[in-house]
Amino acid sequence: MTTKMMWQPSAATIADARITDFRQRVNQEFGLGLTDYSELHQWSIEQSADFWRYLWDYCEVIGTPGETTVNGADQMPGAQWFPAAQLNFAENLLRFNDERIAIVFRGEDGSRQALSYRELHRQVAAVAYQLKQRGVSKGDRVAAMMPNCSETIIAMLATTSLGAIWSSCSPDFGVQGVLDRFGQIEPKVFITVDGYFYNGKCLDISEKTAAIRAQLTTVETYLMVEFAKAPQAQTQDHISWHDWVAEHAPSAPLEFEPMAFNDPLYIMFSSGTTGVPKCIVHGVGGTLLQHLKEHALHTDLKRDDVFFYFTTCGWMMWNWLVSGLAQGATLVLFDGSPFYPAPQILWDIVDQEQISVFGTSAKYLSALEKAECQPRQSHQLSALRSILTTGSVLAPESFDYVYRDIKADVCLSSISGGTDIVSCFALGCPILPVYRGELQCRGLGLDVQVYNDNGHPVQNQKGELVCRNSFPCMPIGFWNDADGERYFNAYFARFSNTWAHGDYAELTEHDGVIIYGRSDAVLNPGGVRIGTAEIYRQVEKVDAVLESIAVGQQWQDDERVVLFVRLREGVTLDDDLIQTIRKTIRANATPRHVPAVIAQVNDIPRTISGKIVELAVRQVIHGETVKNTDALANPEALAEFADREELK
Repeated sequence: MTTKMMWQPSAATIADARITDFRQRVNQEFGLGLTDYSELHQWSIEQSADFWRYLWDYCEVIGTPGETTVNGADQMPGAQWFPAAQLNFAENLLRFNDERIAIVFRGEDGSRQALSYRELHRQVAAVAYQLKQRGVSKGDRVAAMMPNCSETIIAMLATTSLGAIWSSCSPDFGVQGVLDRFGQIEPKVFITVDGYFYNGKCLDISEKTAAIRAQLTTVETYLMVEFAKAPQAQTQDHISWHDWVAEHAPSAPLEFEPMAFNDPLYIMFSSGTTGVPKCIVHGVGGTLLQHLKEHALHTDLKRDDVFFYFTTCGWMMWNWLVSGLAQGATLVLFDGSPFYPAPQILWDIVDQEQISVFGTSAKYLSALEKAECQPRQSHQLSALRSILTTGSVLAPESFDYVYRDIKADVCLSSISGGTDIVSCFALGCPILPVYRGELQCRGLGLDVQVYNDNGHPVQNQKGELVCRNSFPCMPIGFWNDADGERYFNAYFARFSNTWAHGDYAELTEHDGVIIYGRSDAVLNPGGVRIGTAEIYRQVEKVDAVLESIAVGQQWQDDERVVLFVRLREGVTLDDDLIQTIRKTIRANATPRHVPAVIAQVNDIPRTISGKIVELAVRQVIHGETVKNTDALANPEALAEFADREELK
């Protein structure tokens, strides 16, 4: 099947790209003649130790790499990268200390704050000093329930400068959702806000914060950022962020605790929809080196770029965005609804801040198209050169929308990885074409393949996305998993000595990647495996449908496909619309993809990071209990799926 090319980089773009410079230097350093990305990628996996070692030098990592690059490179888990290295994560992100703008915060309430790299240094030093005064040191946990604002980044950098471990979530999490996460890691410090803004409302979270604080018994310091200026109960025993920053003694310099490459940096969490969230521990060096690679080489991020990603602090894309400071770029942060007061609000910010790299979710682009927003007609977008999307599968029709209604000359990079590796397995490349519906390439240094059920690599066939070699940003492990059993079972139990990521995917003739959804959500009617994204892609073509969710229902010793749809306001699912949906799916997919049942719902359950939860809906329609509804942004939506007449 021939896939349409949507965009191709110019000769000047290719020549100026950092990855071109990197390839040329690799050729000089190792006496090679690599001519394109494919050859560079092959070298990077065949000689992975040389690749990661040279990447350290090329990205000018601050620290000492040690003599040994890797011990046990072929062991998964078990490989130890840069076992003698010493470095500090915050020091590498704060390598610049000048008057260039480091962070611009844009609030939903219209507020704007800009912070230079020099002022960022000063405020990080202030908070680090205060944390140290309160006994925070290497290995301690600092937990934050924060909006995506400058103070969150400052607190993270201060924490990691001391060698302490950072963990965060957004303030829209429920009490139990926060406790399920932070309660496992026993933080010494808890940082939060007085309230936050969303969809035109100022939400006071003082009662929620008090309930969380009462049960996080290990917390010794409770720090409050006056973000929304909401009235607070006088009985709350908190320290003011403003006071911490204002009281800092100028004579106390910012110091950086030397860390081992595999010392813990972040504790991140799985979605937790099937039980208590897994606490995934990521290391200092692996996170840094992988982010440097992805920003410098795969995103072509440079000092004069303005970098934006629509994210919350409960999604790994926040951690990924923040590492852009190591390139000296300007980060633009936004907290609030991306559709308030109007669908074009983020594109207003793109023009006002001259954003060059714009990141968002696939769901946002789909919703933007449904809202009939055409930024190409209403905005300049003169600086914009790259759009990144992740979070769910970017449908081929969304590629059409971007190039038709947003900007024709832009590198659209759908990227895919996850919290598990705090980065990407497949992502963009500024020197490669963009093909409709495809991720451009597999990441450098990662031997990503697609396996069939027998564990054999296949191309142009659907199967399990795996990685066959060890890599520096593999998690250190799971928190409170002393023997590593849970960690092993999560990624390595299915295929020997191979990371199984849990995505249903395909490698294409262009050496790109197509993701069809999560493996555990794959439908299996009549023994034919169908990725849910294949159905969503067709359903979203129907104008009356805003979004949908497909699950498999056990039925007469087989499985049948059930599709739930959320429709535009005022639209009701009738026989004509059902037939339109079925005909659209049948005409563009196969008869196997056509749902046996189509039903209307008012809302579709999703995680707080915005991902729809097929497994939870599947459990509900089978009368099973969803173990952890606190992981959902809208758990009340599940009730609508229970005991449906259509499913009996």
